[in-house]
Amino acid sequence: MPSTVVSPDGTEIGFETVGDGPPMLLVHGAAADRNRWAPVREQLARHYRVHMLDRRGRGLSTREAPAYDIWREAEDIAAVAESLGGDVFVVAHSYGALCSLHAAQITGAFGKLVAYEPPRPEPGGFVVPPETLARMRAAGDAEEILTIFLREALQLPQSTVDGMRETDIWRARVAAAHTIPRELESVEAFVADERLGKISVPVRLFAGTESPVYLRLAVDAVAERVPGADVVPMRGQAHQAMDFDPEQFVAAVRAFEAA
Repeated sequence: MPSTVVSPDGTEIGFETVGDGPPMLLVHGAAADRNRWAPVREQLARHYRVHMLDRRGRGLSTREAPAYDIWREAEDIAAVAESLGGDVFVVAHSYGALCSLHAAQITGAFGKLVAYEPPRPEPGGFVVPPETLARMRAAGDAEEILTIFLREALQLPQSTVDGMRETDIWRARVAAAHTIPRELESVEAFVADERLGKISVPVRLFAGTESPVYLRLAVDAVAERVPGADVVPMRGQAHQAMDFDPEQFVAAVRAFEAA
């Protein structure tokens, strides 16, 4: 059942709803849309009324204002959470987790927030070097942008990328590929500073034990700044536990609800 809210800058943010129970908002990461939650959607919908948004620039949210900024994404997420009546359990992945951490600073509609590996560069380094970002901008097609991102930013082996091409979500990832460069620019500029200390809701960070070092360092940096935040490992997993170990992922989400 699709619904739409209008963000403060006029962007229309669409989301799909399934299940019954307390409200949960799922916020996907880069190079994806709401369908990236397919591996865990039915399990979560047994316990929650699950709202899966499409972040601006894809899916149900293609009618966006022209000027991009991560704080506009934060306003999008806040607008959806507020439309759901507040006390929303937000579960966010990767760049969506970074946007949700920004949103938690500007809205009181969150009840709890799971942030699965919000990215930032290692101190003094890059998630991708400037020349790689330039290659993405100059790429001839969306699949090339996406492949560069998966191989060089997420550091996925080629066999994993090839396997992803066979999945239903690949087409959605390709459709969202044009948003990757602008989101990477926001990641490169992100600093885990004192503004994170304004977050007053419970926050739990997920970190894959097999994830790239820069993602695990990013999780630790955020956890140090957000009052009361803790870190739960996704054991044996990297950046996509919901795909490769959905049972562990859902169990960890539900454990945070009970905490």
